Amino acid sequence: MADQISDMLTRVRNAVLRHQARVDVPLSRLKAEIVRILQSEGYIKGFKVVVTANPQGQAPVNMIRIALKYGPRGERVLSGLQRVSRPGRRVYYGRDKTPPVLVGLGTSILTTSRGVMTGRDAAKAGVGGEVLCNVW
Repeated sequence: MADQISDMLTRVRNAVLRHQARVDVPLSRLKAEIVRILQSEGYIKGFKVVVTANPQGQAPVNMIRIALKYGPRGERVLSGLQRVSRPGRRVYYGRDKTPPVLVGLGTSILTTSRGVMTGRDAAKAGVGGEVLCNVW
């Protein structure tokens, strides 16, 4: 698979559209940081790393189990995920050029020289970087 981040975003998007309680995605450090930001921004309930048995009898696989969050009447908290920078077209923003997502109602997630952070945190820290995705 060429783009593992877009695969993770698609799995989460599909699970939210089907009103599932949780979704599993393969583990990587970058995906774990993105999920950590989603939790700190209030888009998901939480996450944990689990080891699942492989059905073909091969070695077990480490997965991130994401607990999805819904409103009191079942409305979606996470209504949109958009991959911005992808392997075929990288998108970078400078320290003062990070545009707001949905007029400030959403969050952009960037990978910077200081780690993975939101667009607001990157602007406060005075760093730019590659925009991984937008969330609203």
